[in-house]
Amino acid sequence: MGKRIRVQRRGRGGSPFRAATHKRVAPAKYPVSISSKDYFESSINGVIESFVHDAGRGAPLAFIRFENGEECYIVAPEGVSVGQQISLGGKAPSEIGNILPLGKVPEGTLVCNLELKPGDGGKLAKSSGAYATVVAHTPQGTMIRLPSGRTRYINDYCMATVGVVSGSGRTEKPFLKAGEKFHLMRARGRKYPRTRGRAMVAAVHPYGSSKRSARKVTTTSHGAPPGQKVGLIAARGAGQKRKRKTA
Repeated sequence: MGKRIRVQRRGRGGSPFRAATHKRVAPAKYPVSISSKDYFESSINGVIESFVHDAGRGAPLAFIRFENGEECYIVAPEGVSVGQQISLGGKAPSEIGNILPLGKVPEGTLVCNLELKPGDGGKLAKSSGAYATVVAHTPQGTMIRLPSGRTRYINDYCMATVGVVSGSGRTEKPFLKAGEKFHLMRARGRKYPRTRGRAMVAAVHPYGSSKRSARKVTTTSHGAPPGQKVGLIAARGAGQKRKRKTA
């Protein structure tokens, strides 16, 4: 009888798989009390008081205090500084760091930390170096080109920060040491290092054993049990389709 595989142990919820969330500063979201509908035709000012590091996050957080006493942490865009004045609302100028409803952002502007629904605090384009582009304003809403290249319509009242998330070159620097990669993965609640299933024996993993005959298919259904649900989950194609050469 083999030991339980990684997905089974992870589903149990033990401490090796838990992220150290007690080290995190705060959620990066816009203040709930400041509604974009209330400030769609006006604006409110705030000041960036400090930048803080959040464990497991690739970009720094900017702590903003508004003139009405509200405060929040947002992912810091490139080009902002401590003491810089930030404006939130439809009347705010389209400058780096300002927070505007998408219906008031000029076409072609690069934005980050977009809301999917008005008031959710920001869900899209929040990783280091990420940004979305305002393509057009339509009756359906504002057309946005996402970091993936896809376009979608988002409500005009959804707020977004003008600019690109800072830390764009983070992935270009190599880790050099396995310990640094380990601590990053530990902060994110991921298991590292990760062993290939093919490198294991057949008793401890569905893909185990070096024998060709013992190899199983790498696609599994959504309804597979935890001991079997590994590899390509509900994959529609087992591999990349090759283009046929036309004569």
